[in-house]
Amino acid sequence: MRTAHFTLDPAFTVGEVNPRLFGSFVEHLGRCVYTGIFEPGHPTADAEGLRGDVLDLVRELGVTTLRYPGGNFVSGYKWEDSVGPVEDRPRRLDLAWRSTETNRFGLSEYVAFLRKVGPQAEPMMAVNLGTRGVAEALELLEYANHPSGTALSDLRSAHGDKDPFGIKVWCLGNEMDGPWQTGHKTAEEYGRIAAETARAMRQMDPSVELVACGSSSQSMPTFAAWEATVLAQTYELVDYISLHAYYEPQDGDLDSFLASAVDMESFIENVVATCDHVGARLKSQKRINLSFDEWNVWYTSRWHEIENSDARDWPEAPRLLEDNYSVLDAVVFGSLLIALLRHADRVTVACLAQLVNVIAPIMTEPGGPAWRQTTFFPFAQASRYGRGRVLDVRVDSPTYDTKKYGETDLLHATAVRADDGTVTVFAVNRSRTEPLPLEVALSGLGLTSVAEHSVLADADPDARNTLEEPERVTPRPAEGTSLDEGTLSAVLEPLSWNVIRLA
Repeated sequence: MRTAHFTLDPAFTVGEVNPRLFGSFVEHLGRCVYTGIFEPGHPTADAEGLRGDVLDLVRELGVTTLRYPGGNFVSGYKWEDSVGPVEDRPRRLDLAWRSTETNRFGLSEYVAFLRKVGPQAEPMMAVNLGTRGVAEALELLEYANHPSGTALSDLRSAHGDKDPFGIKVWCLGNEMDGPWQTGHKTAEEYGRIAAETARAMRQMDPSVELVACGSSSQSMPTFAAWEATVLAQTYELVDYISLHAYYEPQDGDLDSFLASAVDMESFIENVVATCDHVGARLKSQKRINLSFDEWNVWYTSRWHEIENSDARDWPEAPRLLEDNYSVLDAVVFGSLLIALLRHADRVTVACLAQLVNVIAPIMTEPGGPAWRQTTFFPFAQASRYGRGRVLDVRVDSPTYDTKKYGETDLLHATAVRADDGTVTVFAVNRSRTEPLPLEVALSGLGLTSVAEHSVLADADPDARNTLEEPERVTPRPAEGTSLDEGTLSAVLEPLSWNVIRLA
């Protein structure tokens, strides 16, 4: 196997990592909320019904921003159902996931959960632009953020929350380009209501940061035209445009699945080009950044074939989208993280969808334990060590052929330099059968030692963590990695996620 190479030099960087890149997502979908983060009566639950074992794992995961309450759910959401005395909150039919929503967990409980995660956890709230509009968005903003002295801010105080919630980042709807969305709109229709809502919200609070809905995937027939049309109406009113992407193997094509980040990077670069084209056409000095506020490995075929049934009789918190992730999935997942870091100059918000049980890094059993999925580890490591400035990594790598993306590098990598001068290399070997030798030339970084080389890999690529074996897969130290005379040398195991820390 030919050796893969790249060079790191502090003079060549991509940009600073925004902590919001390590966000996640809580939607009222399946068991994400109920028996996920919220389960009164659980042995670890606190007085508010929040599971202590889940809180511990969320802190370990390193989540920063937390998007809420959807997702498709938000397009039928009445925010006022979710506040006030729990016994007075109405039960509603959720059209998005054909379930019954009890509203036992609502806006106040969401903010309380964030505060218990820690000061690093920031709210990110979506408003309903599917079945509601400008007036309801303003009411929610006033209830959540206005200090006092108005009907809605005083109502919040009467509900037990004297202090404002301080929500800065707001999503103007969710996936409004999708025909599946309750209240689906054309780009022209959505652009108009998004602009009206943004303008009104800024009248109330000029400091809010707003996310316009972009395409739900790069494969949407309206992709790019949607962004251009929406931004033509909202460019000076919003700060971000959203991207959503999920990946799974198609027809057993694992080699293409391992190269999923090729599509993610293309998606990012195409949206950046579209944003900048609109800005140029409008002669604007402003730059729109990207909010990749849904991303993950998701076996959507299972959802469509098994779970998405009109026969479900509106259950409460059914088991939906509870994918159990393998080592193979974790390697692809790590590669998607690398793609986000490689574009940290423009992707300044990202949300792993979702946090608990629903296509999630954390799983729980009602009344039972919580445990880490294989995907937990790449996210936790990236959040911990991926803070600082992303160095420009241009690999010279052996390649392999994929049906979907053509000739693709076996090595996918990035590197982040922390404020203290240490550097962390994140690298994936996409080969399913062969180790990949790696040499990295270090220029002007003053690094002298390998502090750690952690690898996530397994002889069985289908190995998983389960209720019965919750620690079957964990990262372990790699052997033989060295730093000598300015060159890092390592061997990346087949089908592996690697974190190499240099000091």
